[in-house]
Amino acid sequence: MRQFLLILGVSMIMSSCRKETSLPTNPSIAKTELNQSYGSNPLQKVDIYLPANRGDSTLLAIMIHGGSWASGDKTEFNTYIPELQKRLPGVAFANVNYRLVNGNSNRFPAQEEDIQWVVEYLQSRAEEFQISDDIVLIGVSAGGHLALLQGYKHNSQVQPKAIISLFGPTDLADLYTNPVNPLTPIGLIAITGYSLEQNPEVYSNASPINFVDEHSAPTLILQGAQDSLVSVNQQLMLKVKLEEKNVPVQLVIYPNAGHGFYGTNLTDALDQIRDFLFIYGH
Repeated sequence: MRQFLLILGVSMIMSSCRKETSLPTNPSIAKTELNQSYGSNPLQKVDIYLPANRGDSTLLAIMIHGGSWASGDKTEFNTYIPELQKRLPGVAFANVNYRLVNGNSNRFPAQEEDIQWVVEYLQSRAEEFQISDDIVLIGVSAGGHLALLQGYKHNSQVQPKAIISLFGPTDLADLYTNPVNPLTPIGLIAITGYSLEQNPEVYSNASPINFVDEHSAPTLILQGAQDSLVSVNQQLMLKVKLEEKNVPVQLVIYPNAGHGFYGTNLTDALDQIRDFLFIYGH
């Protein structure tokens, strides 16, 4: 199995060239629909994987890639979606691209807005897909941050059944003030357009930890102890906040893992996702 290394700040950008097809009307047939547009920007695309024998109880898992909000692509999940489908054969998957920061263009919160829009788009088509309107959010690195932010901050729009974050930042102000990597504050300035001192509000509004309440979704956090970009403390702080609000939370720390999982850590992470959704995805 290839290395599951989706680095916050450095990701391989790839594109899909497979032909779009139309969705079936027969729910007994599995179907894949690639590069569906949920907005006018070329990056606002989503791949949809519908299982066979789906129905109004079929859960939708929305996958969000990493890349420091400025790089990366949904194709990075192409290897891992089949692994999740084996473990979760009755679940539908949506694999999302979103606008990336490019100089002064698409600065945050463009990425947050795109996740809101794609959730709305997918839910509006749930009847057409012949699946439930229940969702879970799964994100890696910057995608983990976006999954948490969507799930906690915008849960009046859609309350997810569960949120799964793989080494996603939880508190951008703390990430800026206490960086593991000395270049992190520079990166955050590039992403937001401001230093923390110039605009603390943008950092506060972009931090999932600030939107946890008693209604927040059950959360699974997967983190490497040797992460050189996102501190374990980010996850420990979120775990405490969720526990204070009596929200179910599970934190799994891999002692020898960095900012990305592979080998036995990757296998275990996929199994952890399966087991967590078996409990909270229904």
